[in-house]
Amino acid sequence: MEYRKLGSTDLKVSEMCFGALPMGPLQANLSPEEGGTLLRQALESGINFVDTAALYGNYPQIAYALKDYQGEAIIASKSVHPDYESVEKDIQEALKSLNRDYIDIFHLHAARAERDVFEQREGAFRCLLDYKEKGYIRAVGIATHNVAVVDRASEIPELDIVFPLVNKIARGIVGGTREEMLAAIKKCQDAGKGLYAMKVLAGGNLIDDLLDSIKFGRNIDGISSIAIGMVKKKELDLNIKIFNNEKITEEMIPKAANSKKLFIWQAGCKKCGICINTCPNKALSMSEKGAEVNHDLCILCGYCYAACPEFLIRLY
Repeated sequence: MEYRKLGSTDLKVSEMCFGALPMGPLQANLSPEEGGTLLRQALESGINFVDTAALYGNYPQIAYALKDYQGEAIIASKSVHPDYESVEKDIQEALKSLNRDYIDIFHLHAARAERDVFEQREGAFRCLLDYKEKGYIRAVGIATHNVAVVDRASEIPELDIVFPLVNKIARGIVGGTREEMLAAIKKCQDAGKGLYAMKVLAGGNLIDDLLDSIKFGRNIDGISSIAIGMVKKKELDLNIKIFNNEKITEEMIPKAANSKKLFIWQAGCKKCGICINTCPNKALSMSEKGAEVNHDLCILCGYCYAACPEFLIRLY
């Protein structure tokens, strides 16, 4: 496993980052023991970088993996809130739940945000900077799907890390093309920002093109690590082989037929529109029957089913 420095920070991370979203309650809902055991196996295999968020609800799984672990574990988390007090609570909850003295990276969780996110979330950003000054955060970042936000991030001197969405078919990229996202990433690299990428498999939509899709992400200049979501040991083993540049046979690669899709139980939908406002990729719309999903736009991030007050959205 190769290890790379994140921009101008002192953080040196494995080229593969364990994306923790899928193992939590928004997707596979693994128990703390199941998810924690898988993550511990990843750590012991050389992966030293874990990406999570307050929204994901999977701190128990991560805490289980970290218990008595003596190796290095670099943790990135996120907060969706715009104000100082709410972000402060998220930071304190992460520190307490993970039994850590500090969180290595804490992001503004800004998938849907626009270019003025740093003004719109001034309180949140100030909180992250304050907690970095106090030593409870080592690096401040932003996680986003939006080209304009990545571009703007290159101009913010206080920002250390950028976590953009990028993949070879541009699935999920907001406000621009793949080439425009790559150009924004290059600007961040030139500005000394640490970069790691999300959704190189487009939320599982590129399983049929697994090797080339991961290769695309690995070859982007400036990207130090790629977050890959995993919920099974065989997925972990395959991805480790890929990132260790080992030979991969056709039999090892999962088939697209096994991938999941979003389902909305329209009969119970009250047409409140909360899910639509939550979706960062405009994959949801409202019809006479209720909320509908455009599977060609959906990246299976899970934000909508966390937001639905009637619990009508699931992955199947």
